[in-house]
Amino acid sequence: MDNKSHASFRSLLLLALLLCFQSVLLTVKASSSDKVYIVYLREGEKKHEEPEELVTESHLQMLTSVLGSKEEAIISIVYSYGFSGFAAKLSESKAKKIAELPEVVCIRPSRTFKHLTTHSWDFLGVDNSEPSGLLRRANHGEDIIIGVIDSGVWPEAKSFSDEGYGPVPARWKGKCVPGEHFDVHNCNRKLIGARYYKGPGVTTELQKGDYLSARDSGYHGTHVASIAAGNNVSNVNVYQMTGLPVGAARGGAPRARIAVYNVCWAVDVCSESDTIKAVKDAIQDGVDVISISLGSQGYLLDTLKAVKNGIPVILAGGNDGPTPMTITNEAPWAITVAATTIDRSFPTVIALGDGQKLVGQSFYGNRTKNLELVAPNCPRRPLCSCSYETLEGINAKGKVVFCYDPYNSDGLSPTKTLHVAFSTVNDMGAKGLILAQHPFNQIGRLRPEFPCILVDFEIAQRISDYYLHSIRPSVKIKAAKYAIGQEVAPRVAAFSSRGPSARQPELLKPDIAAPGHAIIGAVRNKFVFLSGTSMAAPHVSGVVALLKVIHPDWSPAAIKSALVTTASVTDAYGMPLVAEGTPRKLADPFDFGGGQINPNKAVDPGLVYDMDPYNYGILNCDKVFVESEDTEDCRFKFNEPKHDLNLPSIALPNLKKKLTVTRTITNVAGDARVVYKAVIDSPAGVKMVVQPSTLVFNANAKVKTFNVTFTPIHSIQGIYRFGSLAWDDGVAHYVRIPIAVRTTAEAYLQGSLTSSSIAARAYLLFGAGASVLSSKECYWKIMFAHISPSSTDLGETLCSLNFASRVRGIEHGPVRKQTDIAESFKLKQMADKLLQSEKENIRLNESLQLMQLKYASRENVFKTLQYK
Repeated sequence: MDNKSHASFRSLLLLALLLCFQSVLLTVKASSSDKVYIVYLREGEKKHEEPEELVTESHLQMLTSVLGSKEEAIISIVYSYGFSGFAAKLSESKAKKIAELPEVVCIRPSRTFKHLTTHSWDFLGVDNSEPSGLLRRANHGEDIIIGVIDSGVWPEAKSFSDEGYGPVPARWKGKCVPGEHFDVHNCNRKLIGARYYKGPGVTTELQKGDYLSARDSGYHGTHVASIAAGNNVSNVNVYQMTGLPVGAARGGAPRARIAVYNVCWAVDVCSESDTIKAVKDAIQDGVDVISISLGSQGYLLDTLKAVKNGIPVILAGGNDGPTPMTITNEAPWAITVAATTIDRSFPTVIALGDGQKLVGQSFYGNRTKNLELVAPNCPRRPLCSCSYETLEGINAKGKVVFCYDPYNSDGLSPTKTLHVAFSTVNDMGAKGLILAQHPFNQIGRLRPEFPCILVDFEIAQRISDYYLHSIRPSVKIKAAKYAIGQEVAPRVAAFSSRGPSARQPELLKPDIAAPGHAIIGAVRNKFVFLSGTSMAAPHVSGVVALLKVIHPDWSPAAIKSALVTTASVTDAYGMPLVAEGTPRKLADPFDFGGGQINPNKAVDPGLVYDMDPYNYGILNCDKVFVESEDTEDCRFKFNEPKHDLNLPSIALPNLKKKLTVTRTITNVAGDARVVYKAVIDSPAGVKMVVQPSTLVFNANAKVKTFNVTFTPIHSIQGIYRFGSLAWDDGVAHYVRIPIAVRTTAEAYLQGSLTSSSIAARAYLLFGAGASVLSSKECYWKIMFAHISPSSTDLGETLCSLNFASRVRGIEHGPVRKQTDIAESFKLKQMADKLLQSEKENIRLNESLQLMQLKYASRENVFKTLQYK
């Protein structure tokens, strides 16, 4: 290199250093109190797409007009989302100034999302056994591109090898973005794209221990991607369990291509602004399906843009079950998925010292020697649950601890009981744990390293009888075995979130259920079991990928309809599906939507409820500037009435009098003449009439409209009842949609429900400890607004009293702040006054009744409230 070249190089290097230094100075100017805001713009009518650079420049100009300089605008902007808007790091005062600009529809803080955490495909019938089955017909999903928005990927996993793959589809426009321990060579003809996003909300501290790249430092994203479209990997032995046969693991569309978008980091922080950018990139990259297993309150609006571009979006429904009204990701244009079990079990023999051999379930692959059996110290009763308090003074080291609390079956939820017991006995050096559980399966939460055996109360009682009558009780635990077909399945998993939607009860959610319990998937260079609706969603994504191969012209709404209307509501033995919980119950649409996904039937549904994505509605804001990320001030305004949206379900939360609902249905089974007749299963207490009751389709009449009239038989304040409407051609197609109806008495809604009476009853139901001041969301206002417009003020009163500010976060126990005590005293005064008044004898609204079943003792409530 000559002197002139050296000088040129030094000049360029100096310029680069100066630019970097300037960038650092500008960054320092940003206040630590700044946060990321999402700015929604008026899109208007766009005849054509402008270059991305011009759109981004317009966003910078907007920021410059407020911030004062182009440099500060460049530092501030996080993402440009095209015509819809952008994300920027701003102070509250600057955000308010942007809210004043005429082109701004709404600006609000970015939220954070959380993860919602094989044989399953054979269980669904997606295998090679049938030449005419979906998997073969779809050529294993060949060349369909699934975009997985999650925590990245472990590219070396065998599930993502490109051996045997042809060139990347020519339509693919995506990138393989290099980063820490991830370069362009980690992408291949299977894993064709990888991006990562680290907006200002992801601090260095939050990102600590993670890779600043698309590499998955944990397990979630890798597991999800392998379920949807992982290769067929042979010789898999999960956890290296001795009793588990070696077999193959694969995804639902094993020949599909995968693109990953890492928006989550090691501490389970997934930024909304990053997720919106990932959705936008996925659309532009050319994915065919978007799979998102993240928890979101409200609507991720940019997923509607994906649907408008013909891309189905599949979302996990949440893991807050079995409590009602906990469903998340309720967007009607997306497919929201509940989780079910499969017919796989892991029987584990427990040999007691008296020769009895009982059976529980575990993942423990070894056997123990004869060990002493111990139980907690329980005041005033022989047995109780395991905790640090009850095990104090017990020498558990080297022994097996037996946890059985039949006297407190309505105490902690089973998931919390397992966590507390396991952590306690493990810390104390125990060699094993036998835990009595409510009658549902939590096997997916176990690990193979420690012998934790789950038993039901019947088995626990037999162990209890032996323990209490033995001088030196002992036990041996044998290695877990592997069994198929010995479990009744599917069942709705206990953790799977349930409907109805608190925000939009007129939209029935979830839509569909799929396997999500103890699912095998890739994690780094091995395979493990994980459970969650996060595992259920990619099952649906894989099926949707296969359907896209066979029906490339179907809209996302048509695909959703095909899945819902062909779903199964019975198990493998023809019995109605069951939802796990305390207690188990027959499953209903709020548990599973249309039912368990049936992929081979979905390929030929006969009729579909199709819908133009522009007919859902528009973004509507009560005010432009929104202070909190949890507020409802800026929401999606659905076209009214919502019950007439052409969805493959009907939900009527307040049926007071006769109401007619309209639906349009399209024949997708060919041009031949076919006649369908309505099959009506009316919800109890409701009369249903369908007009016309017969539909005739042919080559010239592929679309038909019909009306369903609902009339309450009794004028009462009821609970949700369920039914269905099916169209039957008598040959091959039975097109069924779920229906949920709650009758409402007009007189009840216009009764004398007062703020003081409702607050007092709430106090009596939940106690002072129900106040959760740390939560930002207030669901009371939402809930009461659904009862009647006149009762909205009741919810506002409770919100203003800081009372139970988040229904899902209600807690018992002592009040934690002085302000709690003051507000609780107010409520107690109201309660005392209410109890002294003979005139007050109003039945509490149904939402509170549902919640009291979980959060209060029913006997105490009835003693106090004098229900009639």
